[in-house]
Amino acid sequence: MIRPAGRVVLVAQVSSGPRVRVAALMIRDGLVVLVRHRAGNKRYHLLPGGGVEYRETLEDALRREVAEETGLEVTVGDALFVSDTIDPSGRRHVVNITFLCDITGGQLSDAPSDPRIDGVDLVDPSELHDIDLRPPMAKSITDFIASGDVQQRYLGSLFTPGHSGR
Repeated sequence: MIRPAGRVVLVAQVSSGPRVRVAALMIRDGLVVLVRHRAGNKRYHLLPGGGVEYRETLEDALRREVAEETGLEVTVGDALFVSDTIDPSGRRHVVNITFLCDITGGQLSDAPSDPRIDGVDLVDPSELHDIDLRPPMAKSITDFIASGDVQQRYLGSLFTPGHSGR
């Protein structure tokens, strides 16, 4: 880059690329398993899951994250939804992949090992529209639960202000 003498050129730092986050849709006794998440003074719900580490399969990452956040063991099933969370400022881009998972063991944890998780909640699907669920995919989840249709869907960009896609 050529700069005029005496001028400083500032370059905005941008992410090196999208981050991949896997999430588990788990139904227990007709209720959806969610984690209560906190970031600063913000509180919201997420499907259990998290980032995929280098050289880790999507399934391995999801089993690890579910165990860390909920204490449950799962079998990873079909991929249900794929969506983007793209911060308009350009600071963050998360590709979310949601899988249907069967609970195979473990016990719901009162003290998840992730310090950002306040707890685990079992939520009636009819109440998903009334909570701050991130990304905002309550309709996709309730439609899936009502139909049982496992056809994969790309949900597009689901960014909401104040949500960085964890």
